[in-house]
Amino acid sequence: MTATHTLSPRLRQLLIGAAATLVLTIPGAFAQEVAAPTGPGAPQGGEIQQFCTNIADAARDQRYLLQKQQIEQLQAGVDESIALLEKKRAEYEDWRKRRDEFLKQAELNLVDIYKTMKPDAAASKLTLVRSEIAAAVIMKLPPRQSSLILSEMSDEKAAILTNIISSAADPNTSKEPS
Repeated sequence: MTATHTLSPRLRQLLIGAAATLVLTIPGAFAQEVAAPTGPGAPQGGEIQQFCTNIADAARDQRYLLQKQQIEQLQAGVDESIALLEKKRAEYEDWRKRRDEFLKQAELNLVDIYKTMKPDAAASKLTLVRSEIAAAVIMKLPPRQSSLILSEMSDEKAAILTNIISSAADPNTSKEPS
């Protein structure tokens, strides 16, 4: 008899179960090796690399095109903002020019008004306005008329105006108010 006949049925079942478990636990024991498809329609490693290389330039060109469009949109926005700022600047320059002309005309008219006044009336009016304005008017008047107006003012107000006028002519005086 053979060795398999001498084994009890129970032992035989244990050996078959152990063999089956052993076979199933060995990875790839019954695995089939699958080869890459070959033939005229199957891609190969070199073809895949070539495909990627071929589309890389197109992808890069598309990315550059998108970036160019974004830059053009940003440039259009910047140009629009510059145009708006230029318009505002032109409006401001026009307003400033009109303001300067008005102030110049008002200053000339103000000086002409005080020129035609009597010294005592001019002195009483200039005492009521801000000292800087009164000093500016007195500086624009002829010296003889200015002296008559100052002599009609109180000593304190005349001294204040004289100090302002003399500091305006001093080159060491700061041009910025502090």
